[in-house]
Amino acid sequence: MLKVCVGHSNDPDSEGAISEVLDRCAKQLGEVSPQAGILLAAVDFDYAHLLAEIDRAYPGLELIGGTTDGEISSVMGFEQDSIALMLFASDSVTIRAGIGTNVSKNEATACEAAVSMALGDRSLDDIAFAIVLPESLTTSAAAILRPLERALGEQVPLFGGLTADRWQFERTYQFYKTEFHSDAVPILMFSGAIAFGYGVSSGWKPIGNPGTVTRVSENVVHEIDDRPAAEFYRNYLGDRPPSSDYPLAIYETDSKNFFLRAPVGNDPVDSKSVTFFGDIPNGATVQLTEASRTEILSASEQSVSQAIERFPDTATLKGALYFSCASRRQILGSRTGEEYEIARASYGHELPSLGFYTNGEISPLSEARERVCYHNETFITLLLGES
Repeated sequence: MLKVCVGHSNDPDSEGAISEVLDRCAKQLGEVSPQAGILLAAVDFDYAHLLAEIDRAYPGLELIGGTTDGEISSVMGFEQDSIALMLFASDSVTIRAGIGTNVSKNEATACEAAVSMALGDRSLDDIAFAIVLPESLTTSAAAILRPLERALGEQVPLFGGLTADRWQFERTYQFYKTEFHSDAVPILMFSGAIAFGYGVSSGWKPIGNPGTVTRVSENVVHEIDDRPAAEFYRNYLGDRPPSSDYPLAIYETDSKNFFLRAPVGNDPVDSKSVTFFGDIPNGATVQLTEASRTEILSASEQSVSQAIERFPDTATLKGALYFSCASRRQILGSRTGEEYEIARASYGHELPSLGFYTNGEISPLSEARERVCYHNETFITLLLGES
């Protein structure tokens, strides 16, 4: 049996907030003891106290988590300056946590340590999927994802989001059991009678002619089609600077599936170049995209629909996780809360749910699961259940 419960509090006091969260979880669990959990928190809480209280209530809990740009749950919907906790209890599913620290010093070593710790005595063949909530500011997402892929192998799908700090871009925190870190990679790995389905949607649609990235330095694109990258944007936006309203669609393998890269703006050193929230491969085909706020909001429903379609017919749905982008929250503004409400309405019944606004989303690009991608401005749904 798999049981999923959620607690959520917007009490600004750490002691009051965690007490409320744990009390709600205890009422849902009854006499059942949870095996693992995910804690999401705004940037101004006493993390040591939160984690110590969770451990006091559930000693040895396999817990990961991190800071956010906004929290989502089936208890309170969208909130900011809150904490939310999802707990998993099961006698048929094994869930273990791991962490790698000082990731910016050696991404491969940190990722291998996290995977090894979470794997324990299990084989990678046993792992159904993993959830990762890594650092976002001290190193690039690509530098984290590639060694994670190598450590997990091609058969383990990876989902999650990069921890955030309420659009301050100063410091994010990652949680592992009773510890909190910066510059770390926490991971949660699931095996046993666990079922899942996932969806990936953004709402943005390609416009105009595609181009090819011909000169790039990690997340700074210098040239597209051998001409200044800023000129590529100027052809469509005129004098308006590149912004997250018009991310680039990045095609790496075919002409159908793409992920998004949101521009920060013109590079401060070279105004002819454009800086993005994430690395872009040299030689990638790119295309400008646009979306209305209604289309952005509809992506949450599309993401849930995809996840439901991919969820096994023979499995029982128990919970949902959402990873949405901080840039989406910025663009949606006062309509941000509608994103979760649209997603929730897709089920027709109440489903224990948890999510957050991230500094970048992690999931396979498509149903083929040919590779894990770091997304911008995208809504990821991960459905969990018992097989």
